[in-house]
Amino acid sequence: MVHFRTQLIKWYDKHKRDLPWRHTRDPYKIWLSEIILQQTRVAQGLSYYQKFVSTHPTVSSLASASEEEVLSLWKGLGYYSRARNLLKTARQVQDEFKGKFPSTYNELIKLTGVGPYTAAAISSFCFDEPRAVLDGNVFRVLSRLYDIDTPINTTKGQKEFGELAEAMLNSKFPAKHNQAMMEFGALQCAPKNPQCPSCPVLVECVSHNKGTIEARPQKVKKVKKKKRYFLYTVFIDRKNKKVYLKKRTEKDIWLNLYDFHLVEYKSQEDFDARIKSKRVITKKHLLTHQTLYVGFLLVDAKVHEGELKHLRPYDMREVKKLPMPILHEKYILEHLDFLH
Repeated sequence: MVHFRTQLIKWYDKHKRDLPWRHTRDPYKIWLSEIILQQTRVAQGLSYYQKFVSTHPTVSSLASASEEEVLSLWKGLGYYSRARNLLKTARQVQDEFKGKFPSTYNELIKLTGVGPYTAAAISSFCFDEPRAVLDGNVFRVLSRLYDIDTPINTTKGQKEFGELAEAMLNSKFPAKHNQAMMEFGALQCAPKNPQCPSCPVLVECVSHNKGTIEARPQKVKKVKKKKRYFLYTVFIDRKNKKVYLKKRTEKDIWLNLYDFHLVEYKSQEDFDARIKSKRVITKKHLLTHQTLYVGFLLVDAKVHEGELKHLRPYDMREVKKLPMPILHEKYILEHLDFLH
């Protein structure tokens, strides 16, 4: 383990990326970066991080924001419950801790939306608490290094890898060790095409010696995704260049985001029969636990005035500011350009 830790830090000093959150120990900015990076890759997440930090430079500033504003800043990242939790956490830190993040893992873990990984990241990066982080990159490095076939998405796997990560942690420099482990997994020990020939710990890698690199880490296959069938009627006012939208208030996907008039069908047969004779643009949209089969039907609002009671007209300038699913944003960009 000592040799591995030494080689890891040498590798990190030479290859680490220059990222803005690595130049700060502000727990607000570390927390923000970690929540965003749970949703996307660094290249895409960087612009979101910069947007949030420039708009709300402190947790107190974010705590004062409206949910709609936060959802709008988040739009495009998906999994909007994380954005809502982001605001809840900011308000919790403001109200319960006077705008200052707790400094220990045990206190951080109590915050809304903060799990073991995020709590370990903040406590080690900002306060040098010796807590090992365990994200997808670390799972991959450890599973390959020791050729562990325990599925990482099981209780047993979480416990086994957690104990191993803690045992390997450099307790004198926990922040640097954790950053190095994640960076090594992201760049060197990548999911596909890992850079084995140039790996500084190749001789220690059991999976490489056994030829099981591509099989690590192991995961238990997830349950089949639920299929849903959505038909959207897109009411437009061509004369005034407006589109009709509503805010989703049901406890379902996309809570508090804006979409068009929706009818959901229970089966593919019903859905297919409904769109068969109409000029419907169809899309398939993948969510974490659901697969959506979506149709968009463009109609003139004036012909259907009786169906607009629960909808409100917006011009394109207003639409740009509204938080909405990326599926709808793409439809508007591709098919409603004439309303600009």
